[in-house]
Amino acid sequence: MRKFETDVQLVKYEVLKEVSKLALEGTLQEKQRTIQKIVDPGPKARFRCCIYKEREITKKRVKLAMGGDKRNPNIIEVIGAACDECPINRFTITEACRGCLAHRCTEACPVNAIYHVGQRAYINQQKCIECGKCKAACPYNAVSDVMRPCRRACPVDALSIDDDKKAVIDYDKCIQCGACVYQCPFGAIMDKSQIVDVINELKNARLNKTNVYAVVAPAISSQFTFAKIGQVINAIKKIGFHDVVEAALGADLIALHETNEFADVIGEKGFLTSSCCPAFVSFIQKKYPSLEGNISTSVSPMIAISRLIKQTDENAKIVFIGPCVAKKTEAKNSAVSGSTDYVLTFEELCAMIDSMGIDIEACEEDDLNNASFFGRIFARSGGLTEAIKHVIEEYNIEADFKPICCDGIDECDKTLKMAKVGKLESNFIEGMACSGGCIGGPMSLHHGHKDRKEVDKYGMQAAEKGVKDSLRIFEIEKLNLHRSTGKKK
Repeated sequence: MRKFETDVQLVKYEVLKEVSKLALEGTLQEKQRTIQKIVDPGPKARFRCCIYKEREITKKRVKLAMGGDKRNPNIIEVIGAACDECPINRFTITEACRGCLAHRCTEACPVNAIYHVGQRAYINQQKCIECGKCKAACPYNAVSDVMRPCRRACPVDALSIDDDKKAVIDYDKCIQCGACVYQCPFGAIMDKSQIVDVINELKNARLNKTNVYAVVAPAISSQFTFAKIGQVINAIKKIGFHDVVEAALGADLIALHETNEFADVIGEKGFLTSSCCPAFVSFIQKKYPSLEGNISTSVSPMIAISRLIKQTDENAKIVFIGPCVAKKTEAKNSAVSGSTDYVLTFEELCAMIDSMGIDIEACEEDDLNNASFFGRIFARSGGLTEAIKHVIEEYNIEADFKPICCDGIDECDKTLKMAKVGKLESNFIEGMACSGGCIGGPMSLHHGHKDRKEVDKYGMQAAEKGVKDSLRIFEIEKLNLHRSTGKKK
């Protein structure tokens, strides 16, 4: 059995694996209810209060693994039945309360939720709205704050708690970063899957006369650490993919395109931000809309390589595989629609491979040498910046490049605040929503400290050391690399 960081990952994997098996058999619709008893055989529950509740939650997981609620465009959903064991009283009065005469906590509370018995204050949790004003007012710091992991992880305050003490997502604020999915200790927040759609596409490829390509994110180098990267590529082909292509080749395309754009517009715009991370782009659009014009018009590497493949093969269908939830939303964005057809995570890839009984360690090695060192290091924070510096030098582009690398949304937020008030000293912002970059993506199989080194090691194995060498055989001048459809440069 595979080892996972948490039982949350294990349970999700078990569901995805069983859904994959039935989808391959073509019996998913009629047998989907059997998955509950396979994953939760009973008679005793593994993690919940009873086997019946455990199976009900698994039923909801199966639905999300099959695509979830089609009426809800958001990729991330809350499983209510799994969330009800998490409720906690966020603010409580501790023994540090001195029962002072000032009663500043009481005066600060806007809903009269604080009352006093004897020489001590208490909070009526039925009234409390978790505003935190009592904590800020207490001179003894006697109010403890225990925030739910999902809310604490959300960088845009998109999560709230309803009257039933269950998590609710504000989709107008949500940037699809997936932090809540990874941080929820009960696995009550989950991303919708396209695993069934991909399996059906692979099964019908010959009938539909299509060639299904797998585009793998360079972060894959830090995932299947028990095997060689060439063996993983071979295993992906055994699933039924026509070929496996590096998203890093798309990164090479964007490194050149974004550098040229920077040189062309920096005098007019003052500064430019990267556009590779869809969660970072969404963060700017929702929290700093006045800066939207400063976002690079370049598409992401995922979209770039998808368009390049489809320019070469008109019968191509593209499946991107990576550690990112936001990529699932990006693929559906109207500005880039028709480029990437499906998005899978590394978790879903792992489940698909195992559902077919493919032993990765027994596979022969296949080559994956069609991107440069600089394209591959896009997977980590600072990789894009290094690539642009390389392109400026390699192509002799005149540009006064003064970058700042923002590792995680908190750093992005601080830098964008400076940019908004005109105090940014840099002229290029590389923004990554996940700490560490894509290698820290929420749908990674593991989040080890060695990931950055693994990406650099993977980059050094590239046959093409420079961007110019990587792109020399492609007709990139005909390729549309702008986010706005129909626009070419």
